[in-house]
Amino acid sequence: MRKIHADVVVIGGGSTGAGVVRDLAMRGYSAVLVDRADLAQGTSGRFHGLLHSGGRYVVSDPVSATECAQENAIVTAIHADAVERTGGLFVCPPGDDPAFGDTFLDDAERAKVPCQEIAVAEALRREPRLNRRISRAIEVEDGAVDGWTLVWGAARSAMQHGATILPYHHVDAIEVSNGQVVGARCTALKPGERVDIDCGFAINAAGPWAGRIAELAGCHGVEVVSGRGVMVAMAHRLVNTVVNRLAYPADGDILVPVHTVCVIGTTDTLADDPDRLPITPAEVRQLLDSGETLVPGLRQARALHAWSGARPLVKDSRVAGDDTRHMSREMSVIDHAQRDGLSGFVTVVGGKLTTYRLMAKKAVDVMCAQLGHNRPCLTDQEAVPGARQGHNYQVTQRLAEREHDRLQDQIVCECELASRGQLTRLWADNPLATLDDARRQLRLGMGPCQGGFCAARAAGIACQTKVADAERATAMLRLFLKNRWIGSWPVLHGEQLRQMALDAWILQGAHDIEHVAPTGEVPGELRPCDGSEDVFDADGKAEEVAK
Repeated sequence: MRKIHADVVVIGGGSTGAGVVRDLAMRGYSAVLVDRADLAQGTSGRFHGLLHSGGRYVVSDPVSATECAQENAIVTAIHADAVERTGGLFVCPPGDDPAFGDTFLDDAERAKVPCQEIAVAEALRREPRLNRRISRAIEVEDGAVDGWTLVWGAARSAMQHGATILPYHHVDAIEVSNGQVVGARCTALKPGERVDIDCGFAINAAGPWAGRIAELAGCHGVEVVSGRGVMVAMAHRLVNTVVNRLAYPADGDILVPVHTVCVIGTTDTLADDPDRLPITPAEVRQLLDSGETLVPGLRQARALHAWSGARPLVKDSRVAGDDTRHMSREMSVIDHAQRDGLSGFVTVVGGKLTTYRLMAKKAVDVMCAQLGHNRPCLTDQEAVPGARQGHNYQVTQRLAEREHDRLQDQIVCECELASRGQLTRLWADNPLATLDDARRQLRLGMGPCQGGFCAARAAGIACQTKVADAERATAMLRLFLKNRWIGSWPVLHGEQLRQMALDAWILQGAHDIEHVAPTGEVPGELRPCDGSEDVFDADGKAEEVAK
């Protein structure tokens, strides 16, 4: 058993939790962050990549719109390496009401969301693939953000200020004595040991799982509703600007350019379990059809990968319990000393990734008030490690980096230009990192081949550099390919079907991956939360989604 002493334990390694631990460390508290999986493996890594301008919510949720507008500029500055300043357009395609644009402009002014109407001809000049029959176009300050880069940037900043980050640590219990939180008992899933954290405060930032964590402290009735959203990545950047439908938020009304792809999203339905988020063929068809309205020809482009995530929404009594589309996106900070008589415990839930820093600030402010401390928030004043204000990410950035080292550093993943040096540096920092961890941090296997070519190379490098023996490397490879398959099968048609057939010939024919011993699982890895087995037909075959 290992013991750790800290002022505060933060539970949840998404954007909010990373923001909280960074805020705590910068205010001078000793803090430990724990998560049952890798950082940003939940909601923060399973969204469409939009850095909100606030425009999406000016009509439906003006409070959230204002918060997004305020935080957009801050996040763009302190996470320059994670944010691409794409800009955004709200456009009115045929069949939609052009008069909605007037409501949008009026509500945007009230919500203090910067925007301006531009000529349709100018919108088409910027984005030639747009529907030529759009009748209005409004420019906003949307951007694209890499959730994994953002969360790890916040985490590394927290570590620089003295915090401890512990992914793959499952919280088994929150210790309470005389109405006061006194610690948390965890299980370290890698390599497997009990870890006790003595602390005087716990902040629950577990997103869709926040209600479960609150119950561990004896605080019942924290009602978090999971809104399941499905997204599909297209294999190319069909647009270079975020394109939104100029209408009340609906399914499939946004197209976001992220790195070398673009993402069409998103659906919004109630999920009973945030660990089980199935993707149905009907939802994929709906997204592709909706994208066709914005960008004609989208259906002829190659659909690369599908995934689903759970939005942590605060239960809203103003709408039906299963109407997640119309539930507020506002953040909520619960002071359990006032609500439940339990000192040393705060829950923060709701909000958006765009407002993660503000959510963290409000949560730590409540903690400081409970403790009687006066320590100001400083997180808007310092860029995270690796980010330089004014030098935002550009899609050509990695290509430029490889131009300098391509002769000295082997390229492992041609699609995303991930190199051997990047892999070995990652493993030097974290020898227990899996290939899926490398995917999240380096984008290994995120491109058109979906790991068909690079995954075996990466597993070989793990063996060659003594990071893993043959047994562990094989287990990592199998799990990596399984996770890639879960997101690939819902879009198996056309070019993607041909690519996956090629991958199968390579991995099963040349490598005989299904029969290479051993078959053990990677310690500490969680079952993928897509729940894809739920959408197979009675014969175990995936339904066709192309027609």
